[in-house]
Amino acid sequence: MMKIGGYEIPEGLYYSKEHEWVLIKGDRVIVGITDYAQKALHEIVYVELPLVGSEVKQMRTMGTVESVKAVSEIFAPISGKVVETNQNLVENPELLNEHPYTDGWIAKVQPTNLDRELKSLMNAQEYAEYISKLEE
Repeated sequence: MMKIGGYEIPEGLYYSKEHEWVLIKGDRVIVGITDYAQKALHEIVYVELPLVGSEVKQMRTMGTVESVKAVSEIFAPISGKVVETNQNLVENPELLNEHPYTDGWIAKVQPTNLDRELKSLMNAQEYAEYISKLEE
């Protein structure tokens, strides 16, 4: 686990410039928002999850997160079919604040073009450098 400017960045994940993460688990990927994103949002009070069975396209909206400060879109870091959503977030949206990389995952996706789309995402080191520049 890397820490940059107070933000946790686990290794072994892929990251988007919109602050979503991807964990590859077999033939599926798990998607969530980063520690940086949840801290920027502050207190998360509502999550709109994608529909199971829906098709998501890379860098297109797949849901929203509402905090006491703002409403933010969740962008799909990988294209594919949503096969599961984290229903715990409906009753406990604060899981995104408390455990963004574990219990606060958003959706599991069956990717349609994983190898090509991973090339447009960042590894942990690249993401750390990216958010360091945002903090300047």
